[in-house]
Amino acid sequence: MRLPIPSVPDTLGIVNFQDTNISPSIRLQQPASPDGRSSRWQSHREERRTELIKQARRAVHALGSDASMEDIATAAGTSKSVFYRYFGDKAGLQQAVGEVVLSQMQHRIQEAAQSAVTPREGLLAMVSAYLQMADTSPNVYAFVTSYAPADQPGPAHPAAAGGPLGHFFDAIADMIAKPMRSHLGDVGEAVIGYWPKAAIGLVRNAGEQWLSTPESPAKPTQETMARQITAWLCVGIAPELTPASPTTKLSAKEGL
Repeated sequence: MRLPIPSVPDTLGIVNFQDTNISPSIRLQQPASPDGRSSRWQSHREERRTELIKQARRAVHALGSDASMEDIATAAGTSKSVFYRYFGDKAGLQQAVGEVVLSQMQHRIQEAAQSAVTPREGLLAMVSAYLQMADTSPNVYAFVTSYAPADQPGPAHPAAAGGPLGHFFDAIADMIAKPMRSHLGDVGEAVIGYWPKAAIGLVRNAGEQWLSTPESPAKPTQETMARQITAWLCVGIAPELTPASPTTKLSAKEGL
């Protein structure tokens, strides 16, 4: 007598089964199963990158603008390879830190300019904010405005052509142009086309020379320097070249 053999369901057939009467568009639709691992990893990388920028900024503030990648990594408590992985090279790190620092400077300058009543007050407010932010940490300012990939031989990094610094000063030039254009009207359009960037050159060069000047009784204070630069922008150095009464010179330097 033969015993009955129990049948086993064709599970493979069930998995592979497709009803040809079902529309292809319906057959291909499957419940979405979003995988958040990729977005979580990207978020982690961004957070880690932001933290490395903060640590690099603190290290440069303490060690100086010529700090090497190894110096910065040691101060941050990590390895140099980590910084290279996130930023490519020293110029890439300078670019990243520069984007953060210069964005903060631009925001501060915009706030200062918005409180001004006259174009000259706006210039003074912007120059003062610029000097104050740069003077807060001359080491960091020098680090982000002098792209020098000393750790890596070969062609210059694209940041060497200006990086965020060029964009930053272009934006400030536009900010300067707006109140001046409003004040001068259409008759001043030809001048406004050139003057803002020329003004930025004066502000930056005079400001950086002031930053690099050793402390001494002869060095102007931050407020004095801001007013002097503003006077140069508005009336030039003519009052200093021609004999004038003390009242006239005061008006050139202080009158707002």
